[in-house]
Amino acid sequence: MALVIEGEERITAPVEKVWAALNDPEILKDAIPGCQSLEMKSPTEMAATVVLKIGPIKATFNGEVTLKNLKPPHSYTIQGEGKGGIAGFAKGGADVTLTPDGEDATILKYEAKADVGGKIAQLGSRLITSTSKKLAGQFFSTFGEKVGG
Repeated sequence: MALVIEGEERITAPVEKVWAALNDPEILKDAIPGCQSLEMKSPTEMAATVVLKIGPIKATFNGEVTLKNLKPPHSYTIQGEGKGGIAGFAKGGADVTLTPDGEDATILKYEAKADVGGKIAQLGSRLITSTSKKLAGQFFSTFGEKVGG
């Protein structure tokens, strides 16, 4: 089951600072809802463990995150795939774009595409879409607070 999520967040920090944070595993770990661990394996690859509850299903996803199409400090594509055992899998990516908004602020825009399968997919597209939007919103607002706060 595929879905698309779009949004934007205004962050009160210059583009370079936001870009650095988007590549900082400590900040990403704190911003990703349910993230238990996130470690850099290379400058563009990370391993992650995330615990998520979607409806009645709680699952631990072990996955890989890869950064592609890097155009510092303006944009990149973040792709990930996680396996949640019996609960199923989730994979997807997001195109992230940074645009200066004056000298001290940045508009972060994202367009994410995700695909889920297994038991989770049986929960229905409405629940999965609303949960995904909520998680994306939480990530970007927490990220914005950490970087701009």
